[in-house]
Order: sequence, then structure tokens, then C-alpha cells
Amino acid sequence: MPERVMFTMGDIACAEGALSAGCRYFGGYPITPATEIAEWMARRMPEVGGAYVQYEDEIASITSVIGASWTGAKAMTATSGPGVSLMLEAIGLAVMTETPLVIVNIMRGGPSTGQPTRGQQGDVMQAKWGSHGDYQIIALTPASVQEMFDQTVRAFNLAERFRTPVFILADETVGHMRERLVIPDEHDLKIEYRKLPKVPPEEYLPFKADDDLVPPMALLGSEYQFYATGLTHDERGYPSDKENVQIELITRLNNKILHNADKIIELEEFMLDDADIAVVSYGTPSRSAKRAIKDARNEGIKVGMLRLKTVWPFPEKAIADLASRVKHIIVPEQNMGQIYHLVKEHALTTPVHLMAKPAGMPQYPQEIVQKIHEVSS
Repeated sequence: MPERVMFTMGDIACAEGALSAGCRYFGGYPITPATEIAEWMARRMPEVGGAYVQYEDEIASITSVIGASWTGAKAMTATSGPGVSLMLEAIGLAVMTETPLVIVNIMRGGPSTGQPTRGQQGDVMQAKWGSHGDYQIIALTPASVQEMFDQTVRAFNLAERFRTPVFILADETVGHMRERLVIPDEHDLKIEYRKLPKVPPEEYLPFKADDDLVPPMALLGSEYQFYATGLTHDERGYPSDKENVQIELITRLNNKILHNADKIIELEEFMLDDADIAVVSYGTPSRSAKRAIKDARNEGIKVGMLRLKTVWPFPEKAIADLASRVKHIIVPEQNMGQIYHLVKEHALTTPVHLMAKPAGMPQYPQEIVQKIHEVSS
């Protein structure tokens, strides 16, 4: 086992978080800047009785993770934007079959090959809208090495609770930075597991949901015999082209996330109590924003930050509430503006200012301070 206190990188913290959450299967294909996760898993999985398999591509990786999950294993893959592009059809399959799994995307510059060794936040909309059809997704956005561990544990808990794929969206800087990591004692970790069926096999309906809109999940190879398909299916899992079956299924798949959004969404408020200006950020730019806010405060400017630790489901209510409390909102993103448009939509009449930076580096504190001065003048 690793030391309980480590000086390590975000990618390795992510891998250790997965192992602590009970992940015992990793299927992946090396890709910068997520390769260190695969390398660490290749070393650690045999030590914990798990399985690591390197595949020929990302398509094989994600489909193997789906299969492993259906046998009862907590399963994960790690990649970057180009790899997610290849995985999207299978991610839709995981949504439709309600397969719990975790997908780590260490975001790099794009489009296409882009900047493999530089960070960007260009995959936020891809995580939500990349696959076709109407569905919801959960995506967490860590901003430190410690959060790479903590949020990976939480990602597995959410995947198991809601039977859904969960994304970790971390830009390259967070994945490759080195900081102090404290691994909690296993007794302090609140690990969750999927619901298993309690009815006899002859009464089991694999997609009949409980009151929480999530069906208990039997395992392949168990005494329960069932059918799972990416086609529209009824509670038995049998394909159906009936209009009411499609409506009921898609509505439930969406609502099991939307109706629990308040339990899923995590936010951090920083110096917002008396703020006239708010910065809304996530990932690495939020680190620069904290320093910038302290500097601006020293100059007498009342500014604070709302940090999004969860981007999907999007915290619509929190943004609307924030907009009612401040005069201006600044959104620094390592892209051309993705979360910005959602903030603007839910901020209503409060002015929202974009700081777009689709380069390989995040906004520096002094750049955010300059923007705060511009907005406050």
C-alpha cells in the first residue's frame, strides 16, 4: 500500500482514489496527459487483486469497462479529449443500459491532436452533449491533487448510486501538478455500492426502478437471467418501439439525475458574502482566481468566487442566486467560452464577462486582477 501522506501528481492521486473506492478493473489505452493513470494502475492493480488491461484503442477500452461493470466490478478508464471522441458511442450505451463506471478525461488542447502536453478546458460540452439522444451526465471538476483523489472516490459513489457513467474532468495542469496528498483511512471513506435485487430471480425485472428512479442491478453470471440492450427497452429489458415505452424510459433516465441535482452538485464559495463582483470558475483557473481575489481585496475591491466542483448537472439555481447578489460576473475559462454561455443564460440581466484563453496555460492571477479592475471601473 502507498504511504498515507504522499507528495505526488494529480494523475496518481486519481488512480489511488479509484483503488480506495473499490475499483478493481481498469481498461485503457495510453494517451497524454492521462498515461500516468494507466501506468500507476498497471503497477497497483495486481497488488490489490484487481485487473489491468491495455487495449488496442479507446473503443475497446470503454466497452471492456462496461462489460466489467456488469459482472460486478467497479470499473474505470482514463483518457483525454481525442480518446473520449472515440468512446462516445459506447458512453451512450452505458447511459442507456444504466451501467455504473467512471471516465477520467485529463483535458488537453484541441481540436484534433492539438497540444498533447498542454492543458485546456475544451471538453466540457463534449462530456454533456457528445453522445446522441437526450440524456444527463455527471461531471466533476477537481482543482488540486487532493481533489483528484477525493472526487474520484465521489465519482465512483455517484456512479454506483445512480447507475450511470460519471466523468472526472481535470485539465492537464491538475493532472500533472505535484502537491501533498493525504489518503484517508479506509474507515473514514464513505464507500457506496450499487443496489442488488432482493426479489427472487423469477420476479426480477432488470429495468424496473425503485422510488429513487434507479433499478437494482443484477450481475451477469448470477442466478438472475436478464437481457440488457442499447435499444429502447421495457422493464424486462426487451426491445420495444412503442411510443410510451420510449417516453417513460428516457424521462426516467434524465430525471434520476435531474431530480437529485441538489445532492450531486458541489460548490465552493470564496469571499462572496459582501462581493459586488463574482468570479465563476472551475479547475486550474479557480486557483489563479483565488490569488487574484486576495490581491483585489487588498486594493479595496469587493470580489469573490463561486467555484464549480460539479459542472454537470449544471448549478442553474446557484448561478441565478449569485446573479441576484452581485453586480458583475467574470468567467475565466481555458477555452473560447463553454460554461460562460450557461452562466450568462441563468444570470439573466446581470452582466457576465468572459475571459477566454484557449492556450496551453490558464489565466494568470494578474490577468484576472486586470479584468476585475476593468469591470469595477
